[in-house]
Amino acid sequence: MIELHNVTKAYATHTGSNVVLDSVSVSFAPRTNVGVLGKNGAGKSTLLRVIAGTEQPDVGTVTRRGTVSWPIGFSGGFNGSLSGEENCRFVARIYGQEVDEVVGFTMDFAELGEYFYMPVKTYSSGMRARLAFGLSMAIEFDAYLVDEVTAVGDARFQQKCRQAFQERSGRSAVIIVSHQLTTIRDYCEHCAVLNRGQLHYFSSIDEARRMYEAA
Repeated sequence: MIELHNVTKAYATHTGSNVVLDSVSVSFAPRTNVGVLGKNGAGKSTLLRVIAGTEQPDVGTVTRRGTVSWPIGFSGGFNGSLSGEENCRFVARIYGQEVDEVVGFTMDFAELGEYFYMPVKTYSSGMRARLAFGLSMAIEFDAYLVDEVTAVGDARFQQKCRQAFQERSGRSAVIIVSHQLTTIRDYCEHCAVLNRGQLHYFSSIDEARRMYEAA
């Protein structure tokens, strides 16, 4: 269970304060896949960072019951001077996981070839995303946070991503943010729309679609 209570987050701009989350209160149930639709710049990535705890709200609180992944697709946590393998070993130790199992799973899943042993700063953004996705799948979380990363790679790799989530359905929740309705339909049962700082939750994806298109 993840709950946001009156969460507000704003950023200073040259035209004034830009409020991306405005007194948002919402509950994300366990073992439920939820998509969050929003236009570019609506604050979707900010919402995930606040849920994950990598960024703090200006006002309000976030309650997390169970383990929550970092935002998949958010590669800022990688040390660019370390290789993909070394980053995996570091993260595995932080989370108390079997190091060799995490490294082996990530290497097979991310399909980076020899780049897995090269510094992450030499990776493309897509390669970083694949590493982040594979590493997150190597660790069992109660909730996975996904930031558009499912669009990375070819059709075969995207199918691999879908299968990974399906394998975890029933025991983990997934929260995906995207501006593409097709992505939400592929992965989610419920949907929310983030628009002008407000988060509107729908049990029906079609209801969310109508609001999203109108916005």
